[in-house]
Amino acid sequence: MMTMLTSPAMTPAKNEQTSQQTHERRKLLTVLGSGLSGTTIEFYDFFIYGTAAALVFPSLFFPNLSPLMALLVSFLTLSITFVSRPIGAIVFGHYGDKIGRKKSLVLSLMIMGISTFFIGLIPSYDTIGNAAPLILIFLRLCQGFAIGGEWGGRRR
Repeated sequence: MMTMLTSPAMTPAKNEQTSQQTHERRKLLTVLGSGLSGTTIEFYDFFIYGTAAALVFPSLFFPNLSPLMALLVSFLTLSITFVSRPIGAIVFGHYGDKIGRKKSLVLSLMIMGISTFFIGLIPSYDTIGNAAPLILIFLRLCQGFAIGGEWGGRRR
């Protein structure tokens, strides 16, 4: 008489459960990695922009102000991004519910990329006058708006 022994670990239900746990773990690690890399890039952007606001922007965009005022206004352009974040989150959250989170996220990423690209192309105050700091402020508002949209699009 031959008896067949089966181990509990070898049953199909256990294999399926282990496979599902492995898939969930990979998905979680992917989400954590994406979130970490996105946050790292965002903080790197603020670090670089903050450094430029302290060292370069006062002379490029605000040469007609005193050195202290030029520095303060440069840092104000850095903080403007935080003002428009909640607005972007509200707007993109609404549109994410209507047209889909993926489309909303892609749109916010496009706005972020385009505004970042154009910040690199802004001529100095000597070239276009008062339009230079106004363009910088507008593009930083766009970046904050887009960052708010990214946060709204990543949820759920």
